[in-house]
Formats: sequence, C-alpha cells, structure tokens
Amino acid sequence: MKVSLMHGAGGEVMGELLRTLTNVRNRNAGGIGLEALDDGAVIPVGEYQLVFTTDSHVVRPLFFPGGDIGRLSICGTVNDLAMMGGRPLALSCGMIIEEGFAIADLERIVRSMDEALTESGAHLVTGDTKVMERGALDGIVINTSGIGIAETVVRDCGLREGDRILVSGTLGDHGLAVLTHREGFDLGEQIRSDVAPLWDLVEGALAAGEIHAMKDPTRGGFASAINEMAKKSGVRVTIDETALPVRRSVRSAGEMLGIDPLEVANEGKVVMGVPADDADAVLASLRSHRYGKDAAIVGRVTAGSRVILKTTIGGERFIEPPMGDPVPRVC
Repeated sequence: MKVSLMHGAGGEVMGELLRTLTNVRNRNAGGIGLEALDDGAVIPVGEYQLVFTTDSHVVRPLFFPGGDIGRLSICGTVNDLAMMGGRPLALSCGMIIEEGFAIADLERIVRSMDEALTESGAHLVTGDTKVMERGALDGIVINTSGIGIAETVVRDCGLREGDRILVSGTLGDHGLAVLTHREGFDLGEQIRSDVAPLWDLVEGALAAGEIHAMKDPTRGGFASAINEMAKKSGVRVTIDETALPVRRSVRSAGEMLGIDPLEVANEGKVVMGVPADDADAVLASLRSHRYGKDAAIVGRVTAGSRVILKTTIGGERFIEPPMGDPVPRVC
C-alpha cells in the first residue's frame, strides 16, 4: 500500500493515515496532545494554557476568487487556534519556493499574509525559506505554525445531549470557488472563497454563552467535521436540511459538478455545540459579526450515535463522513 492523494483530502482515508502517524505513546505532560487529533495541542505552562498548531498549504491555483495561498496560510493557523479557544499571538512561516517563481507573485502573497495577520491581531515572529529546483514542486508550499493563549479550552469532543449545533455561515464556498476557478468556469463573482481569520468572531461567541465543542469544517467539509465531533463525543446529531445555509450559486455549481457542498472545504466557518439555553445568545453574537451574518442553528444533539439529516421532504438519511474531500488541493 502506498500514499495517495486521498490520504491528504480529509475524511475516512486520511483518518487511516493519521492513525498510522500518531501511533505513539502519550508524552504531552498532562496537556492535550497529538493523540487527540484535535485542531491543535494544549500545553499547560504555569497558570496559562498554551495552544499550539501547525499546517501546510498547497492550494492550486495560488490565487482564487476571495483569497490566495498567503491569506489561506495565516487564516488556517489562526482558525485552528481559535477552535480551541486560543487567542492567536505568534506565527511562524516556512516557505518552499520553486526556482523560477515570479517575485511579483511572492510579493502579492506576502502582502496578503500581512493583511490577514493585522486582521487577526497576531504577529509573524520567525520563519524559513528554501528554494527547490524547477519542476520539484508546484510553485510554492507554505507551512505556518502558531501559538495562542486560552482562558477556556474548547475541544471538538465536547458535545452533550441537548446541545444545539450552530454553523457560522454558508457552507461549501471555499471548495467550490477554488474548483470552479481551477477548471475555468466563468462564474464572475457568484462564488467566492470564505477564507477569513475567525478569532474575533469566536471571542465574541465565547463571551455570549457557553460553548461545549468547536471545529472548523475544512477538508471534508461540514460532513466530515460534524461526524468527527459526534463520534468523539459519543452522541447522535440530527441536522435539519432546511436550516443549512448554502448559497444558491454554490448549490447549483455542486449539482452541475456532482459534488455535495457539505463535503467540500470551508476556510472561514466554525461548527459549534452550544447548550440550548445559550444558543440564541451565541447565534446573535455570531450574526452581529461580518463573518457570521449568515449563521444558523442547524441541529441538535441527542443520545445515540451517527449523524442524521432530516431532509426537506420529511425523510431521514445518514450524513456519512466522506472518504475524502472531492476537491483536492484546496488548502
């Protein structure tokens, strides 16, 4: 058996690879470490909870409607910190650049990174650059790592019976924006990536009410994220299809391409599990933010297992975890 593209696309196949890579003894000194397969690690340092995460970015094309690999690399790491309740403080950046890469494109990427850093309130504090010979890679690969401080650590395994499931906005935007642009479909500005730094939105939600679980639905999309949250928490989640926010343009593009918008990556959304008594207050907080104006309560948590979709015609079906994201090279 050899590594395939599916092993990097989120979903069940990637989970198999991660289980191989993380088959190590827990040595995290009392924190939340690699074996938890959460959005980051939590390391207790005195009275502080240090959140640490890392991510590599290989999107193609490098520039797409609504963003580029530079903005994506910063937002991806900032959001992984935010999903665990971590205020982003400092990031590192490692770039591997192909010989012949246009300096003007590199400057554009760096400017985009700086804008995203400014918006998130974090700082780039260290980095590394390597240049590979022409043909050794596809333009540029960017790795970013980040550290943050959490007053209250939030995990993706914390769903409880009675919780409401919230999403902070429309689903499927990023994956369909990248794919349609890559394939040359001229859709104008109808589909744009949602890539955005979410700490400010998450901070407001944390102040508005209790949040039991959070995850950003990146590779594998909402379907992968909600299944992982339900499985780790040992609960059943029922989703109302009529409540799911999906743009008409995204839904139409998905139907044309045979792709479920719930299975493609988002880069500026969060899925939350919130106690029923706090759901309205957290929803109001999300909707008051520019990145959460389309937020919605989409489901509830009960005893049992699996993720169930109540369809628009009144039936029920499973939302299965995808084998992998149907749109490769999107983050």
